[in-house]
Amino acid sequence: MAITRQDLEADRLRASLCSTPVASSLLPEADIEQSLHAALAARPDGDALQGDVWLFGYGSLIWNPMVVHTDRRLATVHGYHRGFYLYSRINRGTWDNPGLVLGLDRGGCCTGMVFRIPAHVIEQEFRVLWRREMLTGAYHPRWLRVKLDNTPDAPEARALAFVMNREHPAYAGRLPDTRVVDCLRHACGLYGPAREYLQQTLLGLATNGVDDPYLGRLWRLLQDSDGADAMHPAGDDPHRHRPPVMQADGTDGIAAANAPHETV
Repeated sequence: MAITRQDLEADRLRASLCSTPVASSLLPEADIEQSLHAALAARPDGDALQGDVWLFGYGSLIWNPMVVHTDRRLATVHGYHRGFYLYSRINRGTWDNPGLVLGLDRGGCCTGMVFRIPAHVIEQEFRVLWRREMLTGAYHPRWLRVKLDNTPDAPEARALAFVMNREHPAYAGRLPDTRVVDCLRHACGLYGPAREYLQQTLLGLATNGVDDPYLGRLWRLLQDSDGADAMHPAGDDPHRHRPPVMQADGTDGIAAANAPHETV
């Protein structure tokens, strides 16, 4: 199942889930609207963007933003870090076999991408985002301070980001790498395998010159686990312990354009 922007605009994702066992986990539409309007009311003032706003992506938004934007730049958030902190029982897993997706949690820093959303379409684009990211209320929308372009004299801005709701029942907390890898290896949801989510995020960051040691370590452990299951000799494939190697077109043989559309 590939979710398109048109599906989100028509709210077809929610409609398709309302008659399934996961319906009870969906945030009421009134709560989603309230959250959306609260974020709009809190957006930062200032003339620098002439009414436009930045959106910070740290996971699937990096490689599949699915929102109208006029600019994209590297940016770093301080005070939050990226981790596999959210069990996914719809998008990248099931109730019986949950996967994991990324969330921003307190502490450290995180480098990702910011997307500039034009002033005249902010509410329209935020509604698409809320139907994508806030379906179950697993995140808190926050306006965070970001450093643009990752240079010593980088300007500071405010960007909307979705941070972990630690009170949500799907919040996983800090898990051992082995547990994360186990979830990523075997889980598969409406939008495909959980391992693909890791791969595409790693590739999206590498395409923009960002090396994330945490994600790279998980990818290597995942490859090692696959090799152990297949009972390959240790020296059978000298490349299997390495993270995906970027090609000139920014892929590792699987075109990013063919990746399933993502809702976190």
